[in-house]
Amino acid sequence: VQLQASGGGLVQAGGSLKLSCAASGWNFRMYTVGWFRQAPGKEREFVARVRRDGSSPYYADSVKGRFTISRDNAKKVVYLQMNSLNPNDTAVYYCAVTTVVGLATAASDFHSWGQGTQLTVSS
Repeated sequence: VQLQASGGGLVQAGGSLKLSCAASGWNFRMYTVGWFRQAPGKEREFVARVRRDGSSPYYADSVKGRFTISRDNAKKVVYLQMNSLNPNDTAVYYCAVTTVVGLATAASDFHSWGQGTQLTVSS
């Protein structure tokens, strides 16, 4: 599977944005998909993940209640709706997949990283 993240941009604090992760490949439905982000000088960190069937979304504490992950397997797309954005959300956002059973949140558990999309939140 190959992934491509898109939808980033410049947003004012308090604003919203929706990212998309488009997949190619016949086996997209086999994978749990995760969103990660990496700010300058920082480690890549887990943001959210969703299971193969769209169930059991799981979020990092830093985005819980503000971000919503969802997927459309027919379109082979995973979305990340981001609300109440703040400057701490500024980062390059990446999507990736995993077949790890259980609660995988480490970047090392994921693969097929696509090119990221830049989100900048201005104060």
